[in-house]
Amino acid sequence: MCLVTGSSGLVGSAIVERFGGDGWEVHGIDNNQREVFFGADGDTAWNTRRLQHAVARFHPHHVDIRDRAAVGDVVRAVRPRLIVHAAAQPSHDRATAIPFDDFTTNAVGTLHLLEAARAHCADAPFVFMSTNKVYGDRPNTIPVTETPTRWEYAEARGGIAEDCPVDQCLHSLFGASKLAADVLVQEYGRYYGLPTCCIRAGCITGPFHAAVELHGFLAYLVKCNVERREYRIFGYKGKQVRDNIHARDVAAFVNAFCERPRRGEVYNIGGGRANSCSILEAFALTESITGREQLVSYVDEPRRGDHICYYSNLEKARSHYPEWSVTTSLPDTVREIVEACAGRLSAR
Repeated sequence: MCLVTGSSGLVGSAIVERFGGDGWEVHGIDNNQREVFFGADGDTAWNTRRLQHAVARFHPHHVDIRDRAAVGDVVRAVRPRLIVHAAAQPSHDRATAIPFDDFTTNAVGTLHLLEAARAHCADAPFVFMSTNKVYGDRPNTIPVTETPTRWEYAEARGGIAEDCPVDQCLHSLFGASKLAADVLVQEYGRYYGLPTCCIRAGCITGPFHAAVELHGFLAYLVKCNVERREYRIFGYKGKQVRDNIHARDVAAFVNAFCERPRRGEVYNIGGGRANSCSILEAFALTESITGREQLVSYVDEPRRGDHICYYSNLEKARSHYPEWSVTTSLPDTVREIVEACAGRLSAR
């Protein structure tokens, strides 16, 4: 059996489908807190219903990971052979307004799950969906050069690797709470010997993302195009760069780790440079698929701590798990999101 927190979210649902499709019995923990954080656009109840129809042995549990006793009860009852922890308050910006909700969800909720795992299934691989925001704005100290459509590293490099420093930089409260959880997960691997890893993700995306302005860059941008909404650019001339990885490819990496787990590991997982794009480049790609011009406004101030250029160095992940690779291209990912957005729009 597999236990997935945040099972109705983008990554969680991809994990449910991957392991459920492989014949696993999958238990999900999700209380649709994303709707509380972001309003109606963040609602994931529709994804829970989709999974209940699509995955035969899926069992959802309406549990808040901040509830230590309830989390412990589920883990004790299920005793999973794999735990994937994808539940989170995921927004860099939203955390500023809800610091207690952010920290108790991201850091304390992770501690609840780790302790339950240590007590009831210490041999089960424990995969934590961390974030590249644990590096704060340290990547912004790397020199960049400006091209017509993006900021790019001034010197050729494979992207940001796991040895990027995390100290003496601006993280945002979200980055700080996720870093606290990240270090806890590593420590339970090193100190207690649990098979754990942290996936420090770039921009994970896909057609089942309940994207909002404050979280879910690429899916939200596509949704704005399809629904004829205005997309607001925050600073850097719209040339800030992110690497994008389909949630399916993240699920594939989780599967690889599950088959050969390690202790206290950290992996930067994203699309790499090949699947990177700036906001301007994402506009052009989306417009080429939909035939619709993007509606845009510009705010001449970047989000605090926002990365100017970030894409993941995948060398460590590939060296430990050479059978894994990024399989879905950026254009194919955008096409999937366009089709999903159009389908949900027509169903309203």
